Amino acid sequence: MAAYVIIDAKVTDESAFRTHLARVPAIVKAHGGRYLVRGGAHEVIRGNWTPDRLVVLEFDSVQQAREWQDAPDYADLREKLNRVSETNVVIVEGV
Repeated sequence: MAAYVIIDAKVTDESAFRTHLARVPAIVKAHGGRYLVRGGAHEVIRGNWTPDRLVVLEFDSVQQAREWQDAPDYADLREKLNRVSETNVVIVEGV
């Protein structure tokens, strides 16, 4: 069953974020992930959530999404991104 990773990132250092971010797509792809949304324009139509930069990734399973998130080749990069952004990440099981 598909799984979706939803990321909401508030960037605090745009230059460093973009530098580190350039490496992410290859790692996502290497772990079987696909981008569905990558920071495009959005509109809040209900509620108080005010996301900054939204990303939605699709994986074949929750296990695959977790393996990407915990992968050694992503760990250092994830830590660098966390230093230059405030990020919320959730994994949602698809239907």
